[in-house]
Amino acid sequence: MMNILVTNDDGIYSEGIKVLCESLKTIGKVTIVAPDAERSAVGHAITLSDPLRVKKVNRSGKFFGYATTGTPADCVKLAIRALLKKKPDLIVSGINLGPNVGYSVLYSGTVSGATEGAILGIPSFAISLATFTNPDYSFAAKFAKKLAEQIIQNKGLPKGTLLNVNIPAINQKYIKGVRIVKQSEKAIEERFDKREDPRKRIYYWLTGEVIKSDKKEGADLETIKNNYISITPIHCDMTNYKFLEKLKKWII
Repeated sequence: MMNILVTNDDGIYSEGIKVLCESLKTIGKVTIVAPDAERSAVGHAITLSDPLRVKKVNRSGKFFGYATTGTPADCVKLAIRALLKKKPDLIVSGINLGPNVGYSVLYSGTVSGATEGAILGIPSFAISLATFTNPDYSFAAKFAKKLAEQIIQNKGLPKGTLLNVNIPAINQKYIKGVRIVKQSEKAIEERFDKREDPRKRIYYWLTGEVIKSDKKEGADLETIKNNYISITPIHCDMTNYKFLEKLKKWII
């Protein structure tokens, strides 16, 4: 039986992780180690200056998983190094509320949970539903199960590589298929709202909207907007090899 570790950045009490686990339990033994509250946009942060606390969490009157005070990357590290007796065959991070496309993968705690798995040599993927309102995770959970089976049947993923999956938030019958695509560029138009607190002190709140199009055709953002599931292979090695040799010629 396949051993699957599940984490996320929306927290252990989110609906996305619950529906995901229900689907994955039909193909393997699932262990959940997830943040005790939302940790969105924490990137690949890990906790060094504070202890990590762990508690068992029940949902619907039954043991559900382990909640930690750490980040998604912490959760995966802690699971592998301390909580699990056996290394998992697969790590799945999600189902995230909202898309993780373009440069947002660098900020995403969901993607970083899967990235930590890849760093530790375990086949991993992150999965997100491209909406922030009225989510229906049922199809995304079914697709996660299908992809998990494919990864195991194909003997895992290349070293240091994870998959970033985005599911259009539409009825299953309108999804046109699956496309293996590159990462887009700018996915969110950011701005700061300038506000004033009750004591007349100015503060700023980061906000923004997902942009409607991207310069990169056939990339993840355009793919999900055209009602296809996007899958992007991401590599942990961030070296710019094209520029590497040119940089060596600089007089530094």
